Amino acid sequence: MTARGVRTLVLGGVRSGKSVHGEQLLREAASVRYVATGPTLTTDAEWTARVEKHRQRRDPRYTTVETSDLASKLRADPHTTTLVDDLGNWLAAGLDATGAWSATAPVDRSAENAELCSAIAEFTGDLVLISPEVGLAPVAPTPAGRLFQDQLGALNEAVAAVCDHVVLVVAGRVIDLTDAPRAAAPGSTDAETPASTAAPAATPPVATPPVPPAPASTPAAATPMTGHIPDATDAEIFDAIDLPDEQVAEAARARQLKLTKPPGSLGRLEEIGVWISACQGVCPPRPIEMPTVVVFAGDHGVAQGGVSAFPPEVTAQMVANIAAGGAAVNVLARRCGASVRVADIAVDADTGPEVSAYKVRRSSNDLRVTDALTIDEARRGLAAGRAIVDDLVDSGADLLIAGDMGIGNTTPAAIIIGTLARREPVEVVGRGTGIDDVGWMRKTAAIRDGMRRGRRHRSDPLALIAAVGGADLAAMAGFLAQAAVRRTPVILDGVVVTAAALIAVEMAPGATRWWLAGHRSVEPAHAIALEYLDLEPLHTYSMRLGEGTGALSALPTVLSAVDIMTSMSTFADAGVSDADAAPDSAADPEPAGTQPSSSA
Repeated sequence: MTARGVRTLVLGGVRSGKSVHGEQLLREAASVRYVATGPTLTTDAEWTARVEKHRQRRDPRYTTVETSDLASKLRADPHTTTLVDDLGNWLAAGLDATGAWSATAPVDRSAENAELCSAIAEFTGDLVLISPEVGLAPVAPTPAGRLFQDQLGALNEAVAAVCDHVVLVVAGRVIDLTDAPRAAAPGSTDAETPASTAAPAATPPVATPPVPPAPASTPAAATPMTGHIPDATDAEIFDAIDLPDEQVAEAARARQLKLTKPPGSLGRLEEIGVWISACQGVCPPRPIEMPTVVVFAGDHGVAQGGVSAFPPEVTAQMVANIAAGGAAVNVLARRCGASVRVADIAVDADTGPEVSAYKVRRSSNDLRVTDALTIDEARRGLAAGRAIVDDLVDSGADLLIAGDMGIGNTTPAAIIIGTLARREPVEVVGRGTGIDDVGWMRKTAAIRDGMRRGRRHRSDPLALIAAVGGADLAAMAGFLAQAAVRRTPVILDGVVVTAAALIAVEMAPGATRWWLAGHRSVEPAHAIALEYLDLEPLHTYSMRLGEGTGALSALPTVLSAVDIMTSMSTFADAGVSDADAAPDSAADPEPAGTQPSSSA
């Protein structure tokens, strides 16, 4: 896997020292390509003097390239340490070339911005980009001035989203903005929101449904999350997967033949009992005493494109609802005796410490135009999922379920499934939260764009989930793979969790042997993913909620399968004649190495 350099955006006003700081960031580099975006030919003596002063300040390590075709230049040599100075000149040249200054129609440079951001996201060397911060630069109060101001603000915001670091230089002083919260609220469509991330104007406003208070009969609050994300170095490398014990599986199959029923008459219940025995390494299996659900929550930038029937702020509201015990996952978990935890991995809001211990970032980027995550963030997501499994298994959890919560998350799920299963966008797109036909068309276009970007990473699961997934999906993938490493059975939920499972099995071959498909949802991509994993769902109830509810609806069946193995009488126990036994023969002994059965 190719190591990637650091991408830094340096913002500042006129004469702020931003260019000097950008050069200082690369002072240790052996050589630097300086990409100048200003005009190469001019009769302006003062401008020429400024350019010459910049050149004299740069030492012999610098090789100067003058171009306005910035994206192509970055793609032509994506490995060389590069300084771009500056994006304001690049924007002005683009507006000049299209005659935008005198245009009467609205100017839309979202395609040019997206092309540049894509080139930046793909750049593998160290990259520093200098840009004027529009709020600190004098701009004439004219139509042309307002045009430049609006376009530069949109450009800076788009580029900041694909950079690892963002700094602001004011009067020679440097302020790190990398982890600062975004000023605009999710879903904002004002003039300063980039066109590439704004919801289409035709999208009707959707009222946020109120989250009702949990009635007294609802389950207790979810168990708080504790812990932290450990060192994420090589988080995508998992230990070899040990398969469930086949010798114990054979003993379990032999035991099924001795129970007081015709062979195979309980169908999948018998198969599940054998599977649980093999996972535990003992027959009959131990009762499942601590089934645990973890709901992974995260927002997705693609939701701003009108791909969901609900606004993004619902994610944070539902996280609070689950934590308080008022969601469907809590109700079903209580009925099954399971505990629930909710983990804020990438919710675009500040949440409490009881859910945010493993938070990677606020939201993921808009995968239509840029990588959803950096590689480092994808690794942190994987590490978070791994750490959660280790904490739960060490605490006694003996069966795990991953659930999902995030507006817009079925879009990256469909992209991952379509990419790995080599399907067309229209085959994997579904209705998600219940979108109408117009929303379906927007979602199909988003999936098409995402698959186009993700296709190049088909053989690199880490790069794929960084490009078109999200931090919550990365955490789920780490969770599912690590559960297999820790020899702990998992019931898979719906399309989002199963998309993460496709990533997990690419990183941890053999992990599918530790998973059971709880159900098949109405999302078309879910059936495709289950076929890809060669998993047969336990039931089809036309569910599409997520949260782990589909897996929880299958948990009683799994518990019943264990009860059959542990509590049902054998022919010998009950004094019932085995159809295959001679009338005067003694009952066969129990298979070697197994535990004695409990009498009914």
